Amino acid sequence: MLAILQVTFPFFALVLCGYLAARQRLLPLEAIGGLNSFVLFFALPCMLYRFGVNTPVAQLFDPAALAVYLPCALLMVAGTVAASLNRRIRWNDASFGALVAAFPNTGFMGVPLLVALLGPPAAGPAILTILVDLVVTSSLCIALSRLDAAGQHGAAEAARKALRGVALNPMPWAIALGAGCSALGLVPLPPVGALVGLLADAASPVALFTIGAVLARSQMVAAAQAHAPMPWTDYVPVALAKLVVHPLLVLWAGVMAIAVGLPLDRFALTVMVLVAALPSASNVSVLAERFDADNGRIARIILLTTAAAFLTFSGAVALVR
Repeated sequence: MLAILQVTFPFFALVLCGYLAARQRLLPLEAIGGLNSFVLFFALPCMLYRFGVNTPVAQLFDPAALAVYLPCALLMVAGTVAASLNRRIRWNDASFGALVAAFPNTGFMGVPLLVALLGPPAAGPAILTILVDLVVTSSLCIALSRLDAAGQHGAAEAARKALRGVALNPMPWAIALGAGCSALGLVPLPPVGALVGLLADAASPVALFTIGAVLARSQMVAAAQAHAPMPWTDYVPVALAKLVVHPLLVLWAGVMAIAVGLPLDRFALTVMVLVAALPSASNVSVLAERFDADNGRIARIILLTTAAAFLTFSGAVALVR
């Protein structure tokens, strides 16, 4: 366990550094958007491209892994929405709560962390989960969030907007480009390769620092807008679902799939279980703010899962490795 904590500690410590820098205003809140743009549009796509180039295409698009992970994501969304809906929490807030319950922080945190723990082969299954969550889980939750105002905008229109957002997100394109270059054996020119390498090496530390800064900003903005204390029942159960129910569900589904003869690699299952054990994706708070959901609730869930995951994720690694 100590050896695992020695690997995970620097990752979570970088998140804490970003959080403290923003809280103490060492990093101006106005600068966080620039950091986020650097990671999303420059560093992270280069990192994903590099992993895509060095990973066999069969691992990036493993149908057996997809058949396990996708239904679990859909079940997490359905279960969280059903458990959250009440007089105060309507479709908009319930849907984004479901998104943080089902969408791990795989891009900014999971891929580099899992590669550090399990080696480069962990990149393939982890990248597959990114595609599922970006294309299916996010689009579904955004569409569900519009059911409160179906007469004005409609879930179908929201789904189309969500898919347009996916098309403009550089991460799927970087993965596809890397997979294509891997399949065709294409290698970039040395100067271009060196540039990609520099940006890819910057992705992990800057992304982790940015996660902390985004969490601090979300918490500060939500606190300024809050009108009454939020009951813990609005966010603690969703955080527990993310950190406990999600990985257990993926583990159960994978074991059942292997038992019935699905050709699912056990290493891929291990990676997917650990992906599910990651904290909630920090960029969901940006989406929640854009769609006028209760960002205070979303920020609390993301912050709680990120803080608790230092222990829960490390424990999951110790159990499944």
